[in-house]
Amino acid sequence: MSTVELSFSALPVHVRTARLIVTAVARRSGVAEPLLDEVRLAVGEACSRAVEAHRRHCPDEPVRLELSGADRRFEVTVSDTVPGDDTPGDLQAAVDADEFEHGWGEGTSELGLAVIAGLADDVDIAATPKGVQIRMSWPAEAEATI
Repeated sequence: MSTVELSFSALPVHVRTARLIVTAVARRSGVAEPLLDEVRLAVGEACSRAVEAHRRHCPDEPVRLELSGADRRFEVTVSDTVPGDDTPGDLQAAVDADEFEHGWGEGTSELGLAVIAGLADDVDIAATPKGVQIRMSWPAEAEATI
């Protein structure tokens, strides 16, 4: 599958559009129908977190998504441009241990990370001086058709 890139302004109304696009691409990439709700919800949480971070810190910068498929996996990366306070290892350890104590906001981001970790088959979080990336993936049964 080719890589599909999407960027949108940091407005909550665009999260729904991103979820619809990701769901359509996931379906075409071979993700099983029962997993599509999990894809939609996890991506919605990641996009909502990024939108909220952008609205507080850099409202003119777009949120970016990258969708790809390889080796029978469908992968979504949601990227923001708000520098992370923690090291990638700290964030990933929190996901792995189900401990969410990152200070992105009023506790909603911690809950969102917990939801994402519960819905995605595989989650990787990277916080860098350039922003935070949340990479999620799910199994794809068939070869991509796009």
